[in-house]
Amino acid sequence: MNKPIPEKLSSQINAGDKLTMKKAIERHRRLVESISIWQNGQVVRLTAIQIPPLNSDE
Repeated sequence: MNKPIPEKLSSQINAGDKLTMKKAIERHRRLVESISIWQNGQVVRLTAIQIPPLNSDE
């Protein structure tokens, strides 16, 4: 049986995942590579120009 992850640890993991995703998306934008996202029940492809820049305050 799996033990539940303590709330603080899961919050730290979620924050790390969120930051990693933001950095990966920013890397795609800087390298002029497209990304695919799920939006309104569909897969949508964004060009590098369509990817908003990463906010430095996040």
